[in-house]
Amino acid sequence: MTSTDLHHPDTRRAFRTVRHLVLVYLGLSALTMLAAFALRSHTDLITPSVWVRGTIVLVSAAVTLLLTVRAARGSRGAFRRLRIISGVMLVAIAAIIAVPGVFPVWMKIEQGLCGLALAGAAVLLNGRQLRTLFAAQP
Repeated sequence: MTSTDLHHPDTRRAFRTVRHLVLVYLGLSALTMLAAFALRSHTDLITPSVWVRGTIVLVSAAVTLLLTVRAARGSRGAFRRLRIISGVMLVAIAAIIAVPGVFPVWMKIEQGLCGLALAGAAVLLNGRQLRTLFAAQP
């Protein structure tokens, strides 16, 4: 991969958009944990599953951002991991939304918003522009 490829306007735009979408995902995840902490005495709203899932999502969002930065700098491994994590998290989010009763409605809504941001990033990551860029690398 040449630096010209990484600095192509379309590539830079794609990674900038992915970074913004991942930042939305991270921000929503952080706000969820702050809300859970603030409402921790409301056990009907903040269940143990909220703490576990919220923590997992926050950590995965931070890792996703780190991988986004590394992939934008040309790391093929980071790009591959980023595509995998975004797909896996989308499936996990869909499962959370679909499974009745385990998570409160507010968290399902939050997960839906996270899923929308992550889906947008996944579309760009799996688009021809970025896949071609990293496939050309030996």
